Formats: sequence, structure tokens, C-alpha cells
Amino acid sequence: MSTQREQADLFLAQVEQFANTMKESVGIPVIMDQKTGVRMWWDQREIKLKFLISIEKTFKFFEALAEGKLLATKCKKSGKIYFPPQIDCPEDPSDEAEWVELPKEGELITWTVIYTKPYSFGHYPDYTVGIARLTNGVQVLAWVRETDPSKLKVGIPVKIEIVRRQPENYLTYEIVPVTEKQ
Repeated sequence: MSTQREQADLFLAQVEQFANTMKESVGIPVIMDQKTGVRMWWDQREIKLKFLISIEKTFKFFEALAEGKLLATKCKKSGKIYFPPQIDCPEDPSDEAEWVELPKEGELITWTVIYTKPYSFGHYPDYTVGIARLTNGVQVLAWVRETDPSKLKVGIPVKIEIVRRQPENYLTYEIVPVTEKQ
């Protein structure tokens, strides 16, 4: 069984072959969009993107993950908690923010299964993403560690666990349903 990424690569190779055939016959690499029937230019250049994003101001968040903690920021004036953390209060950038540790317990408020993945996630099997409302009211969006979506229900107790995402081997966090056995 091929992965979604392999299927996407095969599809792109077929489209490119068709575009090259069109380029030879009519002089331009044109394809027809299957949904709309609109002519599309097939660009001959590939772009590979890697992102560099400064985390200097929020590095404490990543250090805390290494310690098994989940941090957010709290506006000192309004008391509003922001997750993911934001150093500058969005309502008033002159307000100072402080770091606060989030509770790891909460309830699942929604979820969806991702069957059609971005190309860079094509090596993963289908996965579930959900939103948990923590005991302090903060909502956290993350992957849900459950392979059987029929076991998920709105309001079930969940916890946040810090994990190493494989095969990339970086720290992140997941929503984990709490079973009565635990």
C-alpha cells in the first residue's frame, strides 16, 4: 500500500508528463483543472521551502517543553492568558506579559480526522486533531492520540502530554484521552 505522499508524487509526475506533452504540441505547458475546467499553467520550476522562524522571544516555551511543562503567557493588566504564548499583549502591546504554566487536564471540545494531509505530512498515517479546553479555560489545539475516532466524544476527559514527534524527533504536545484504567 502506498502512502499519500507517494500517491501525490505519482499524480504530480502524471500531470507533469501531460504538461510536457502539451508544451510539445501547442508550445505551452498547460493543463486543465479537473474541478473547474479552467486552463492552468504548469510551472517548470520546483520550489522547496524550509522555514526559519525566530523563536527568541518565546524560547522559554520550548525550554519548558523539554522539562515536561506547557507554558502560556498572561497579560499583567487584563489577566488574559494567551496560548500559544504571545510576548506582546494583542489588546495593548504596551502591556507586559508573564509566563504561566498551564494545567494539563481538561476536556475534549471538538476534533476532526485528517485524511488529506499537506505534502509535508504525507508520511504520517491519517491523524486526528482536536481542541481541548483545559481546567483554567484555555483552549489548546493539538494532535489527538487516538487511532479510533469512534472512541472520541465531546466532553471526555483529556490530558496534555509532551512528546517527541517522530520521525522528526522534535518536542511537541498531544491531547490524550484519559481512560478509566489510567
